[in-house]
Amino acid sequence: MFRRKLSALDYHNPAGFNCRDETEFRNFIVWLEDQKIRHYKIEDRGNLRNIHSDDWPKSFEKYMKDVNCPFKIQERQETVDWLLGLAVRLEYGDNADKYKDSTPDGAKNADNTAKNAEPLINLDVNNPDFKAGVMALANLLQIQRHDDYLVMLKVSFPERLTQDAIAKASQSKEGLPVALEKHILGFDTGDAVLNEAAQILRLLHIEELRELQTKINEAIVAVQAIIADPKTDHRLGKVGR
Repeated sequence: MFRRKLSALDYHNPAGFNCRDETEFRNFIVWLEDQKIRHYKIEDRGNLRNIHSDDWPKSFEKYMKDVNCPFKIQERQETVDWLLGLAVRLEYGDNADKYKDSTPDGAKNADNTAKNAEPLINLDVNNPDFKAGVMALANLLQIQRHDDYLVMLKVSFPERLTQDAIAKASQSKEGLPVALEKHILGFDTGDAVLNEAAQILRLLHIEELRELQTKINEAIVAVQAIIADPKTDHRLGKVGR
């Protein structure tokens, strides 16, 4: 699940890393902070480096808060992925000149095709804030998680990514303007654009639920109109026409 990012960060065992192994996980966190993230000063890393201490979980929880990780300590896979994303971003920032002109193998030939075929190509999927926002949406909507965040988005909202849906959405509709700032999202992705996108998705979902409820009410009224006014024949001992 983390192999590609671990390899990019030159981790010594990217293929065999197991975040569920407590000792390996703690050593990994220490390595990540010492070598890549470096949020703390060297003299302030003592508690995090003391991996055999019973208080290490508390030190790690404090570390997560200090680096503004949006996940809880129990959400280990999500936490590791977020921290790796942060480390990759910092690593790129430290070596921007080295990587700015690099192109993956085969990417040049497929670049134009990918841009035409992939509607989400302009999103920075390696941005930790983006991934945190996607995961928050997945938790909110109880969507099954996937290693590829773009796949998760496509599976979560397939009807909004079809050509018919895009064409329909492009048609102008009359309606009242909505003030997004008046609608509470309930969580914060750390990015204003992602927060606004989440608010829009929530409002669209509410609109669809209202349309569904209207259709249900119409169906109930139609059924009641049929059964509420029967013709009764007491001589036959039955109700009906």
